[in-house]
Amino acid sequence: MTTSPVTDLTTAADLSRVEIDVPAVLQQLVDQADAAAATSIGFPGAVDLDHSEIVARLGRRLWNNIGDPATDPGGAAHTKTLERAVVAWVAETLAMPADDRWGYVTSGGTEGNLAALHAAHRRHPRAVVYHSTAAHYSIPKILDIIGARAVAVRARSDGEMDYTHLAAQIRRRPTRPAIVVATAGTTMTEAVDDTTQISTILASHTPGGHLHVDAALSGIPLALDGRLHLDTTSGIDSIAVSGHKFFGVPTPCGVVLIRNHIRTHGSHIIYTDTLDTTISGSRCGLAAALLWHAIATYGREGHRWRISESRRLAAYTVDRLTTAGWPAWRHPHAFTVVLPTPPEPVRQKWLLATDGDISHVICMPGVTRRQIDAFVADLTAATAPTLIPRPRAHTASVSKEGEPR
Repeated sequence: MTTSPVTDLTTAADLSRVEIDVPAVLQQLVDQADAAAATSIGFPGAVDLDHSEIVARLGRRLWNNIGDPATDPGGAAHTKTLERAVVAWVAETLAMPADDRWGYVTSGGTEGNLAALHAAHRRHPRAVVYHSTAAHYSIPKILDIIGARAVAVRARSDGEMDYTHLAAQIRRRPTRPAIVVATAGTTMTEAVDDTTQISTILASHTPGGHLHVDAALSGIPLALDGRLHLDTTSGIDSIAVSGHKFFGVPTPCGVVLIRNHIRTHGSHIIYTDTLDTTISGSRCGLAAALLWHAIATYGREGHRWRISESRRLAAYTVDRLTTAGWPAWRHPHAFTVVLPTPPEPVRQKWLLATDGDISHVICMPGVTRRQIDAFVADLTAATAPTLIPRPRAHTASVSKEGEPR
């Protein structure tokens, strides 16, 4: 007796099946993603860029950017020329001096944060690391991995760091270097920590330290605004940005930049004939090509236009929500619109990110007014809100030091 090929996605997870209709299973994945895309407005991934040309041209082989981006492996298929161009473009957009910068294309914001904080901790092994309670969840995880002492600093109700509390916490440890993690675009409200204030606090701290910026979502938009820069006066030592958020690259990736005099200088590996300077040895060359494609296709002015359109849509969203009786707000620079947490059916349908009594919509490039209007229509059909969208300070998952050491 013959059996029909397996076409159901759930059943196909059992790879011991004799026959699986591979195209049919893959098509189910695409259909599911396409159906969800129409109501996916709660998480930060741009959907307006078409990367199919790169995938079609490069998708048939392994592109392995193994080792340091400046060292080309012999004989291997790699995209390090494009990777170096991406790193240079991001660095120049951030006004980072050419004679004191180094970076590479990472697997995402978490790896970028890890690379930078690992370098900072090796430079200051006795340092205490200070991060906001609104910082990304990867920060406490990274500090646990590298074994760094951590102190959580209060965040204000809008998500921005409390600088008075930061200064007080640093003063309690006068003999310990201070590594501070600032955030440019917090998870729930897209708040931006003031690196000028933070660097001023660090400058008065005699043991010195390091200022890192986690700028996964907002780094590129703020840099193109001229509001975020890494010139010699900025006081910023490293930064990490994501590639799959603003650039909408269809694989998690990012870029980390570190002052060259700070970063870890690796050793030469005979087996690969490259310098081992990155967190991940083998790195995705396709991701570097996708980032290069997004930058080269639009350029700075094209991306500035994308930014302005997203902010215009975010302002429209605030207006539509408040008119409908849902008190919403946003930071002036932000794609993110904060509102009281809607009923669960609305949250589930629109894939909203929620933290207690607040939720948010993110007007990423590619989100449309039609989607916003449909979302607001669902809200008006739901129970009227009773909460004001005031962000709570997130509870840090890393224990605080109670006493100075």
